[in-house]
Order: sequence, then structure tokens, then C-alpha cells
Amino acid sequence: MKTKNQLMIGAAFALALPFSAAQAADPDLIVFDWAGFEDENLLKPYIEKHGQMPTYALFGDDDEAFQKVASGFKADVAHPCSQMVSKYRDAGLIEPWDTSRITNFSEIAPRFLKSKIFSDDTGVWYIPTDYAYTAIAYNTKDVTEEDVASVDVFLNPKFSGRISLPDNTDDIWSLALLATGVSDWTNLTEEQFQAGAAWLREAHPHVVTYWADPSELAQLMAGGQVQVAWTWNDSIALMREEGFSVGFQRQAKEGASTWFCGYVNFKDAPGSEDKAYDFINAWQDHGSARGLLDGFGYAHTNDAAMAEIPMEDLVAADVNPIETTLLAQTPIEPAMRDRMLEEFEKIKAGF
Repeated sequence: MKTKNQLMIGAAFALALPFSAAQAADPDLIVFDWAGFEDENLLKPYIEKHGQMPTYALFGDDDEAFQKVASGFKADVAHPCSQMVSKYRDAGLIEPWDTSRITNFSEIAPRFLKSKIFSDDTGVWYIPTDYAYTAIAYNTKDVTEEDVASVDVFLNPKFSGRISLPDNTDDIWSLALLATGVSDWTNLTEEQFQAGAAWLREAHPHVVTYWADPSELAQLMAGGQVQVAWTWNDSIALMREEGFSVGFQRQAKEGASTWFCGYVNFKDAPGSEDKAYDFINAWQDHGSARGLLDGFGYAHTNDAAMAEIPMEDLVAADVNPIETTLLAQTPIEPAMRDRMLEEFEKIKAGF
């Protein structure tokens, strides 16, 4: 995830290094976040109250971020996507949020809190904040809508060597499973797992690179090296901001994927618990929904805040509701996700 307003395609791209210090500011709150989320437009109430941004440490991958924290890195809050929350809970790294201290908690759409991993009789362990889609990006000058009518475009020899797929376990498997007829990954059979792995192995020879950062992908597509990719909304927003001709096919025959991310509250955190709640309240402020849409092309989990944004703006950002098959990247059994990760690493290595 990367905010478009901090990047320029025409210049050389400096990729955000995992776990780098992005902005040292308020020493009483350390936020462990995706590169690019150190965005003032998401935290205006926090800045108004404290006069500065929190201190940020950045990561570029959910699995690497977890390993960093599990190895002893200390922060106050972190921004994992939904399927990672169980790992933080099982490792005893986080504690429940006190929702009585979160002003607009009741405005979070209930669909984002359905899982017992997020909310149970012991408390609310996760505050969902942002969501969007993973779908087919394509260069509209060289690729037709017919070409991207199916996710099997990634197997098409016509585009071999001009395809990029995400170096991300959840997104890559959402693609493979959709391609093989699975839209719910919560109870995968062995046959479904093997079919997905086989599809990824078939796609692998056509892939010029597995992108790790939306800015990297935007550069590749803008330069013509990549014509078709499986990606998030923010790389689309970035390219459109810079005037490149890119389409986002969210309604392929097999469907698309949707995901959401949010914040966890670390146990034994080094900073101020009061400021952690000021931070999450700033995120839940209605103004953050506009900042999220404009800066990232993402939607906010606060439905009341989203209702204040004109529908045409949501359509322009490709976050309006769609009528298609959606594989929701909800939590799955940690053992299965670990297996997906291991299998993907083998595939990338050519095995």
C-alpha cells in the first residue's frame, strides 16, 4: 500500500525499505504501518490536538511485519490486514481495545467485525479502518477489455513477459483460487489447494516480476514493461493521477478479491495509551474517509463517513459496490495460510 500523493512516476522510484523510520515526530506514540500511511490527511484531529504526527516505523509486507514484532520490535499500534490478526492474538502480542474510548466505533460497518478473531466475549481486538479491491490492472492502449474479461489473461501467451503478479501471499492466492472456481477460502479442500497451486505454476513462466510495492508496479506499467497485473486500487490511483492510460477490471468472469486492514493495540506498548486512542479516533473521524479516498483510492470502514462522499467520486476511484463474485480475504486457519506462503515461495523459486 502506498499513498499516491507522495510519489512521482516520472522520477526514479525509491522503494520504501521495510521497518525504516519514516517520520520521527511525537515520541509518545510509535505507529508500525504500511509505507505511505504516514499521511497527515488521515490524522488531522490528532495533529490539531498534539501539534505533530506520531512517530512512524514502516513495513512493506504483512508477514515480515509480524516477524519483526514477534522478534521483539516495540510499537504502540500496528496496521495489519485482517487475515493476520489471529497470528498477533495467538502470539500474545496484542490486547483488546476499549471501544468506550473510540468515539465513532458504532459507525464501523458490522460486516467488518463479524469474525470472532476480531470481536468476542473477551473484547474487540481489531479496529478495521480501510478496504478496497485486488483486480486486473491493464494498459488500455495495448490491452482490450475483451483481453481482461477473464483472469486467465495471466496465462495468455500474448502477454507473456509483460505480466506482473503481487509478491503477497493473500493476493496471489485470491487470484489462484478465483481462477480455479473458489470464492470462499475459509474451508479449502486439498483438491482446491492443489488446483490453485497448479494454476500459479502455469502462470509463473509468464510473469516478468512479482511486484512488492504499488509504486514499483506503477513504474513498470508506465514504462511499458508490464501490460497486465493483479493489483490494489492505489497503484491505479497513482497512475491515473500521473495521466497514464490504465483500466481496472473488477468484474472479470471469475470475479475479484476484496480485503480490509485495521489497527491492533500492542500489549506492554512503550508509548502513551491515551495517544493510541487519540490516533484511532482521528482515523475514525469522518474527514479521514476523504483523505483515504484521495490519497490512496481506498474506502473507509466507517459507513457514515463514506455516505458523505458523492457516489461519482467512489466510482472514479473504483471503490463503488460491484456486482460480481468476490473472494473476501477474511481470516483463515493459520496453518493453511502458512502452507500457502510456503507453496508460493516454492513456485517463485521455480519448483
